[in-house]
Amino acid sequence: MGGLFLFRMTVVLCSATLSVSAWSVNNFLLTGPKAYLTYTTSVALGAQNGIEECKFQFAWERWNCPETALQLSTHRLRSATRETSFLHAISSAGVMYTITKNCSLGDFDSCGCDESKKGKTGGHGWIWGGCSDNVEFGERISKLFVDSLEKGRDARALMNLHNNRAGRLAVRATMQKTCKCHGISGSCSVQTCWLQLADFREMGDYLKTKYDHALKIEIDKQWLKAGNSAEGHWAPTETFLPSAEAELVFLEDSPDYCTRNSSLGILGTEGRECQQSSHQVSQRGRGSCGRLCTECGLKVEERRAEAISSCNCKFQWCCTVKCEQCRHVVNRYSCTRPRRG
Repeated sequence: MGGLFLFRMTVVLCSATLSVSAWSVNNFLLTGPKAYLTYTTSVALGAQNGIEECKFQFAWERWNCPETALQLSTHRLRSATRETSFLHAISSAGVMYTITKNCSLGDFDSCGCDESKKGKTGGHGWIWGGCSDNVEFGERISKLFVDSLEKGRDARALMNLHNNRAGRLAVRATMQKTCKCHGISGSCSVQTCWLQLADFREMGDYLKTKYDHALKIEIDKQWLKAGNSAEGHWAPTETFLPSAEAELVFLEDSPDYCTRNSSLGILGTEGRECQQSSHQVSQRGRGSCGRLCTECGLKVEERRAEAISSCNCKFQWCCTVKCEQCRHVVNRYSCTRPRRG
């Protein structure tokens, strides 16, 4: 059963122990190299970080990355929609990102800074130096763990592997160059520069844009019957479009996320909170009541609720800021089903 959703892990760090649900990393270790035992905690945390980022990016969408999308049921794992492509990419990126970050922090004896370019000229007035994040190492471990989950011999498995790779390429694409000046009296006549991971939120934003422009791929069934599969030395760029290796791809259109469908794990938008039209959100924008409620055949229900926020903040020497807790009434909106009759 393919699917990076098998990385659905509830990570509980208590007394230095790691508890994971359902599939868990241990399934991989039954057949995987025992030398990689040391990375399992980072793999689990990385996958979980990816899922949390998915929830953030889709919080105001009709499909909001619900827990049901990650549960281990055959129908939910076998979908090949645009949403599936994002889940694979963000989870793969999360694992690579966390492994790379932990490597830089010195958590692994077998990994350190990437010094492959150190001392080489990078551009006018600067050379490679410092401690670049070792994305080569993070990519290798992520690929080993994540891609090994694909056991399928069909188009979905090919799609999943492609999107796994697109997620790893996103980590590389969002890396940032950091530099330090050198020279007499801070003249900055020469700079040494190195590459660092961007904030993971930037990774999420980057892949969300890829999701918005994902490519639908039509697979020739005869091509699949000819013996091509996700196994062996298959390369994603050879299967889809050579120029699309960093793009998200999907095979089938998304279902109607307005209406609840238990068999597909779709919760629908009934009961969801929405945002009324204002200067912050257009009538048809993400999270708007028009898009989540009205267009889904639901009505908008308004209710008044009491909220507590910090107010009357004052700086006190030295060096704290003290605030009062003020109560105020706010309007909240949600989608409800119209009453019949």
